[in-house]
Amino acid sequence: MVVPALDAALADIDTVFNGCTSPGERACGVCHLPEEAAYLRTPYTRVPTDVLRRYTFEVSDHFDDQAAAMRRLLPQGARALVAGEMEPLGLGFHGLAVVDWRSWPAEQSTPVEAFLLAWWRDVLTMPQPPYRIVEIFELCASVLRSVIPLLDRWHPNPGADAQLAQCVDWWLEKLLVDDSPFGWFLHGEAAAVPELRSWLSRHAPDRLRGQDQPHLAIRAELLGLTYDERWSHPYWADAPATN
Repeated sequence: MVVPALDAALADIDTVFNGCTSPGERACGVCHLPEEAAYLRTPYTRVPTDVLRRYTFEVSDHFDDQAAAMRRLLPQGARALVAGEMEPLGLGFHGLAVVDWRSWPAEQSTPVEAFLLAWWRDVLTMPQPPYRIVEIFELCASVLRSVIPLLDRWHPNPGADAQLAQCVDWWLEKLLVDDSPFGWFLHGEAAAVPELRSWLSRHAPDRLRGQDQPHLAIRAELLGLTYDERWSHPYWADAPATN
């Protein structure tokens, strides 16, 4: 069930972006049918879900004006994300992670940020989110171009802590070797990786122990050490085998 804050954010997206078009859009004539590109030029028309998803995750050079196309798709696209209709998420850059939406007028950029943060807060209350939690985190962080707003809202509670354990289990292999755990993070990844390591080393261990994940907790603590200190730590002498 959509919570009031998310419902209000979606309503704002509808109000601001309904009627937007990319008026001269031809898109890619090889990858998309002419009638599919016509949706981008036509306001107030529902886009088939498969077309909506393909355009949302399409590469930039397939548009005449990708920013205008994203504005056109936002009302239906935001609701499709929330409803779990955009699976799979992790197979391309979301268009909003590519275009410079923060340069849009405040009346447009503010609802985009409010929607992402409201959706993230809503996801953290769900026993079963519509997509894998690591994919939701990466999509929101890549669009926001920062992990900080998401981490700041990842408050302790049983459900959010269980989701944190899933993410740490997925991220640790890369983070422990100072690599990025992200596959579709276009802008801001260089800052995001050390910020994520630092936050996890400080905030995750106690929460992971509360999830009966002592080894994940210790490895998260090791993220706060330098690379050499991390791998010379006595923990590894008796650590269980990992993947």
